Amino acid sequence: MTPTALKAAPRWTTADWKELPGWGSDDLLAAWPALLASCQRPAPGWAEFCARAALQAPADPLEAALFLMKHLRPWRLQADGGEATGLLTGYFEPQLAASRTRQGAFQWPLHALPADAALRRTPRRDIDANPRFAALELAYVDDPFALLQLQIQGSGRLVMRDAAGAERISRVAYAGHNDQPFQSVARALLDRGEVSDATPRTLSDWARRNPAKVHDALAVNPRVVYFREEALPDASLGPRGAQGVPLTPGRSVAIDRSYIALGTPLWLDSTAPLSTTPLRRLVLAQDAGSAIQGAVRADLFWGWGEDAALQASRTKQALRLWALWPDGITPRP
Repeated sequence: MTPTALKAAPRWTTADWKELPGWGSDDLLAAWPALLASCQRPAPGWAEFCARAALQAPADPLEAALFLMKHLRPWRLQADGGEATGLLTGYFEPQLAASRTRQGAFQWPLHALPADAALRRTPRRDIDANPRFAALELAYVDDPFALLQLQIQGSGRLVMRDAAGAERISRVAYAGHNDQPFQSVARALLDRGEVSDATPRTLSDWARRNPAKVHDALAVNPRVVYFREEALPDASLGPRGAQGVPLTPGRSVAIDRSYIALGTPLWLDSTAPLSTTPLRRLVLAQDAGSAIQGAVRADLFWGWGEDAALQASRTKQALRLWALWPDGITPRP
């Protein structure tokens, strides 16, 4: 059945399983929890497949592959001009050391959303000097560029220790922003020759070496993101994406919802970061973002912590995508 209901119907082409590069080489069992998570919020037409998937837990990757081949059909995605190659990038959930009080190196505050609309629009440069923001400080972190990355990503984890040394992890989620334009601080530092690359580690090292320059460097970007704090009962679960289910490291992607429905299984064909090693795996469209535009475009969720941040910063590779849909069901965005 031709996907006539799709916004960009000509960009979906029926395919055969043998056209999917590396199909059969992926450990599909590793993707199965993400698949079942998407089935918690199935798109129209997916109820029967999801019911079968919940009842039939595959014993091994081969059985999982045969199950998908029996019930789904692959569609090749093409870009606006008909090209089959697009772009893969990466993102992550920042994890920051934090303190409930301002002390020592913990001098950089996260703020709750101001109730006053005029106060909410305060540019970054003017926030520290405004005493009304003191009551909105949720916690303090020791790395200004990690905080900036947290604001760019929109959510993250705070790791705090109580007086007895016990560790407590909470999640801070996006609550709004100050309606100011976004400007890249890293780009400005690169253009001035202050840093040689824009990896999180390089930027944090620069801040430690140049404490007197940090405030002005950050002020290049007037936009500030505000947060709300949430409990994190299970630290093994990622943040909830646009589909409303927890993201799975290495298996969840953000997509353009104009072309791909949330919850869609996708076969990803790319390469590992800074490598020619093939990156071919089953992923789930469980998130979306304004920067993710086009039919052959995906942002791979790498997880949380320093390693995930490094992988995400290095992910910018060519991409080909195939969408997997129930046989006989018209794909819909």
